[in-house]
Amino acid sequence: MAIPEPAAGKPQLRKHMRRLICDLDPVADKANAALTQWLRDRPALRTIALYHPLPGEVDFTATHRQLSDLTWVYPKVSGDELSFHPVNDPATELSAGAFGILEPADDLPATPIDAIDAFICPGLAFDPRGGRLGRGRGFYDRMLAQARADALKVGACFLIQYVEDTHAEAHDVHMDHVIVG
Repeated sequence: MAIPEPAAGKPQLRKHMRRLICDLDPVADKANAALTQWLRDRPALRTIALYHPLPGEVDFTATHRQLSDLTWVYPKVSGDELSFHPVNDPATELSAGAFGILEPADDLPATPIDAIDAFICPGLAFDPRGGRLGRGRGFYDRMLAQARADALKVGACFLIQYVEDTHAEAHDVHMDHVIVG
């Protein structure tokens, strides 16, 4: 694995990862190439949930631009839930929302969660069993628990975020695949 991990559980790993990723460059050519190829290998996937990166998260804007024939939907925080909205151009259709995260404009229509074929998920860390360590508020776990059973869940991270164990709990939703950039 990429880093030595703290011996204790999830809270310590979360704190450790936040320190490690704060200065990572979000541009990840390797991860963009891997996601682009992964999507090309699955032509049945047409509606893809993506995210605008926070510091320490992989930026997939290049993949979005390259595969513009897909329907890309981005999350918007509404209370304790995420809704997804189609975005053609992240540069013009996203603005600061909850927690300072760039989100879809208020006037963009919501896409039903059961219309989404694959979810590209950010996280602080991922493990080889598909475990995902989020930022601690549970937005993605609650949302993914409502997704279609056949919708694919794909984690995205830098090598430094790919760890031995994310200390997954019963409520944590596992990823079907993890792209490491």
